[in-house]
Amino acid sequence: MTHVNALGRRCPLPIIMIAKAVSSCPSGEVLTLSSDDPATWPDLQAWGRLTGKVVKQLEATRFEITA
Repeated sequence: MTHVNALGRRCPLPIIMIAKAVSSCPSGEVLTLSSDDPATWPDLQAWGRLTGKVVKQLEATRFEITA
């Protein structure tokens, strides 16, 4: 499982970082993202809708993305 640590990074970096990680993963792989930027969850949901990726919020600062 791939983990992307974007703690301390502000928008749009967490989304850019996860998009880059997803692009190098096989379809169906599960990635996790750590981010403490309050904009991450709404941005991640919008990105998921645009790309067709499944996104889940596991905790306030931890997210799961299926490539």
